[in-house]
Amino acid sequence: KEVVYKADGLYGESISEIIKWINKAVDVAENKPQGDALKILAEYYRTGDLKTWDDYCVAWTKATEGNIDYINGFIEVYNDPLGLRGSYENIVQINDFDMSRKMSVLSENAQWFEDNTTLMEEHKKSKVVGVSYKTVNVAGEAGDASPSTPIGVNLPNANWIRASVGSKSVSLGNIKNAYNNAGSSGRLKEFVNDEEEYELELQYGALADNMHTALHEVIGHASGQLMPGVGTPSETLKTYRSTMEEGRADLLALYYVYNSKIQELGLVDDWKAVGKASYDGYIRNGMMTQLIRLNLGDDVEQAHMRNRKWVSEWVYKNGLKDNVIEKISRDGKTYFNINDYDKLRVLFGKLLRETQRIKSEGDYDAAEKLVEGFGVKVDQDLHAEILKRNKKFKGAAYSGFVNPELIPVYNEEKELIDIEVKYVNSFEYQMLQYSDRFGFLD
Repeated sequence: KEVVYKADGLYGESISEIIKWINKAVDVAENKPQGDALKILAEYYRTGDLKTWDDYCVAWTKATEGNIDYINGFIEVYNDPLGLRGSYENIVQINDFDMSRKMSVLSENAQWFEDNTTLMEEHKKSKVVGVSYKTVNVAGEAGDASPSTPIGVNLPNANWIRASVGSKSVSLGNIKNAYNNAGSSGRLKEFVNDEEEYELELQYGALADNMHTALHEVIGHASGQLMPGVGTPSETLKTYRSTMEEGRADLLALYYVYNSKIQELGLVDDWKAVGKASYDGYIRNGMMTQLIRLNLGDDVEQAHMRNRKWVSEWVYKNGLKDNVIEKISRDGKTYFNINDYDKLRVLFGKLLRETQRIKSEGDYDAAEKLVEGFGVKVDQDLHAEILKRNKKFKGAAYSGFVNPELIPVYNEEKELIDIEVKYVNSFEYQMLQYSDRFGFLD
């Protein structure tokens, strides 16, 4: 028997607190669509009814106006081996007006990107609808989004809502900026093949990451369609749904980040340099550096890590004949060097076509073969070497964030006039504080 998350069900004490604060948010909503969506969200938490959740997702997707937005609910299923149970996630975000205005050209040109992909014609959307994209600054995060946070989000996950209503994509601007400015370049220097790759990353790496994230969230997740009569990816691809979807969105981004269109749209000044930096970083991470997160002997389990691995390994193997990506051994160290970026883009396009076919047709066997064949098992000798090379760096494999404390400031008339932003001294202090203030479950 299913145990439902709801106000008078599992986790009821905490969910009742969520409802209380959502109702307060309704009173200060910026506009009616935003307020209406919040009311439906509160009703979902009260009942746990999945039809109400669908109604909320539709209302939330349509509520695109306003300076403040949020993500709230039991949303992503990455942590569930069955790919069915959502983890609680909450992000409150403020629009970055300048960057959102600049990047809006992506959503405005979503149909061009769809029409010019390598997808089979029957797998393309004839009309891409409701693609909303903004760059935002995070005010606070909780649940699955904290302390290790995403850098971009595209929701809702339901394919039928994406097809009929649209989706919202956000890039978490201040989070990405923090990542780009954290740590030193020592680890980068250790794993790049040569000075050219190093300088390319220093000059264009941050912009390449931003473009990849934007293309992944806006164009990637919004692209493609299921064939008539095919079930949802949760039903057809099952445990491979998440990694296949993330890989598919990555491949869309990789296909277009090395393309003159992004320069025509005014997003970059040198599309080839940005594209090369993006390709270098993706292959370097997918083949090597992400393995520092694993203990020797472990398989790759996390959906995003799997997708980066199966994408990278597939194009490496399928490009061996033309030496597209070369595996180099020098002074007992391994490097991967891209010899032909144009041919690599062609390979990304081929894999994109196949990945979309798998999703569109619900081909579980092909998904299993792709993920298990390229995305799970780790070369133990290479892994041991990478861990040894990484030992000299003190930076953690994962980054985490503390939330700012937002303190209201009132005047003598008790009117809110400002918000003071303060930061705590340590992650441990904040977690203990949260436990004391928000520990509603026994």
